Amino acid sequence: MLILSVSRLHIAILGAVLSGSLLCSLATAQSNTPSNSQTSNDPDRAVSIKGLPDNLLADQKSIWLFPVSLIHGEHILPVICLAGATAAFIATDAHSAPPFRTTTNFHGFNNAFSGTNTAAMVAGAPAAMYAVGLLRKDAYAQSSALLAAEAFADAYLLDLPMKAVTARRQPLSYSGNGPYTDSFFNGTHNPFKSGGFYSAHAVGAMAVATVIAHRYGRHRWVPFVAYGLAGAISFSRITTSNHFPGDVVFGGAMGFVIARYVVLPPR
Repeated sequence: MLILSVSRLHIAILGAVLSGSLLCSLATAQSNTPSNSQTSNDPDRAVSIKGLPDNLLADQKSIWLFPVSLIHGEHILPVICLAGATAAFIATDAHSAPPFRTTTNFHGFNNAFSGTNTAAMVAGAPAAMYAVGLLRKDAYAQSSALLAAEAFADAYLLDLPMKAVTARRQPLSYSGNGPYTDSFFNGTHNPFKSGGFYSAHAVGAMAVATVIAHRYGRHRWVPFVAYGLAGAISFSRITTSNHFPGDVVFGGAMGFVIARYVVLPPR
């Protein structure tokens, strides 16, 4: 049985503390980052507002042509592992989703981590980081923010056609104890609606968190806070019954892969 007897107020305070901790941690980290004259030695990909469109086009080309590398025998093992894990979650989704649909134990958590609130967190992190970077004249922070925004945009652009094609129903469209079967191709084909395979919140949160954790990883607690918040945001998509667990697991994995292996490497 799922138990989470924490009041809405306490969850809201916890979310605020975690968000504030991340912003404070980044501000502290920025004070120890290389100066503007040293950013030419930045090992990650060069990025600027003007260059973002070209970067996104190059990223999308790499993403959509990825199956070609499989034909040539590259990256086979990671793809098999991810596909196997996703298949296992999808196979059990019909039975694992109903307990979250029928319980009220996550009421406070769901209100604090609502779809609107979590979307604001994901979008607000790169924006806040860029603003701080401008105020502090910190080129490293500005680049980090733009890379996080690029990772989010890449992940979202891939998510839209996936949702449109798979048209997976939301768990909240079912009632009772399940099983919640026949979810694929029976929901809306509108990719801008909630639900669908896979979770935009999960992929976006993990993409942004991966960039932050990588760029500020020398401060050991930054990855814990970044991935912790991304995990809470992703989990909220399950507890609110907007997504099946399989949608969230695959979305989180895709967010990490896109950020770490498409966006961050230098070109």
